[in-house]
Parts: sequence; C-alpha cells; structure tokens
Amino acid sequence: MIEFQNVSKVYPNGTVGLNKINLKINPGDFVVIVGLSGAGKSTLLRSMNRLHEITDGQILIDGKSITAAKGAELRRMRRDIGMIFQSFNLVKRVSVLRNVLSGRVGYHSTLRTILGLFPKEDVELSLKALERVNIREKAYARADELSGGQQQRVSIARALAQEAKIILADEPVASLDPLTTRQVMDDLKRINQELGITTIVNLHFIDLAREYATRIIGLRAGQLVFDGPVSEATDAKFSEIYGREIKKDELLGGEG
Repeated sequence: MIEFQNVSKVYPNGTVGLNKINLKINPGDFVVIVGLSGAGKSTLLRSMNRLHEITDGQILIDGKSITAAKGAELRRMRRDIGMIFQSFNLVKRVSVLRNVLSGRVGYHSTLRTILGLFPKEDVELSLKALERVNIREKAYARADELSGGQQQRVSIARALAQEAKIILADEPVASLDPLTTRQVMDDLKRINQELGITTIVNLHFIDLAREYATRIIGLRAGQLVFDGPVSEATDAKFSEIYGREIKKDELLGGEG
C-alpha cells in the first residue's frame, strides 16, 4: 500500500509540482499516470522514493512514512522500490550482468559492491531476472552494444534482481519505437501479473494507458483530476485531464 496524505511540492521558483494530493495505491496494482508535460507526473512518481522531496504532507509505504525516514531506514525502504528511467540509466561500458547486479547494492557493504564482490546467489538471481525479460544470452555483452529496447529490459531486470516490491517507471518507452514499446510494456505487465509487483508507470500515449493499466490516474497542473478504472477513462475524461481535445500524436502510432 502506498498512501499520499495531503502531499504538495513547490519548487524554489514557486512552480507548484503537486497540490494537496490524496491517493492510495493498492498492492499489485498496475497504475498508469497520464497528463501533459509539466502536469506533475514525474514529481508524483519520484516523490515515492524520495528522488524528489515533497514540501508538505507525507507518503506512507506499508504504513511507514518514507517522508520521515532517515539513514538505514530510508535505505531499507528504497531497497523495496525499483526505478526504471526513460534514459535507461545503465553504466554503458560494463556488462549487462554487472548492471543487473547493481540492483543488489542495497544488500551489501559499500566496499563489497565497489569491488564487485557479489555472492554466487546474487549472480544466479540476476541471470534469472535477465531470463524473465528474455535477454539472458546478453549477460556478458557490454550494455552499449544493446538496442534501446534491450537496454530498457536490462533496467527491468535490475529492478527484479533488487527484489523490489514496487516498480516505478518514468516514461519508460518514450524513446522507443512502437514495436519495442509493446515488448517492454508486455514485460512490465507480465511481471506485475506473475509476481504481484505493484507497478506505477508514467506514460504519454493514451492507447497504452488503456491497454495495460488496471487503473489510471490523471494529473493536471499538479492536481489529481482523475482516478479510476480503465473502463471509466473515456475520451471525454482524457480531454478533461488534458484540458483540450486529444491529439493524434497522443495515441500510440501517432507522430511525435
């Protein structure tokens, strides 16, 4: 369970990122967050693991405040939250396996991870994670030898090796072509269904939101303006979220 209690975020320049958000996300949900650029999607997502600090309110994960957590407690809570970025966030010059093993750093001492001294069990766990996203054969290739879609699968495998209970994905398919987009989204959905990992994804494309989500959250200017099942996410509702008619390029397969 993730719970936002009256959460606000105001940036130093006065821009309101989030405005009094109250929200509960249930274990095992596949949530897609939609809205225009600047609506607060990334701020909402990144506040859950404290990549962005909120200004007011608190965020609870399984009843514990990550907002108030410090030191070892914060590190332990973050260990349960995997993050997938639009830009993949891999170390390109090292192997795929080493990138996936970086998901294990929260379980070991700093010195051990710097030296790359991961136990055999971690290596086996990482290889199984690569197998789950169908790129085990790439384990010993350099990350920069992979296509964009394969690199994003490595980042998903890293979250699996981390044994995350929650996966946050910030525009994970924004830089991918339509075919690769569906492959990556299929991986995320399958992992959500088979492992019960709560998955929260920011997406630009409305068609993808409808196809993969069990629940859609709409943000507009930092405010929660829609929260409901896919069946209620009509074109009219999306127009309300976006504050205008939906453009062709906001549907999968459009340009841009």
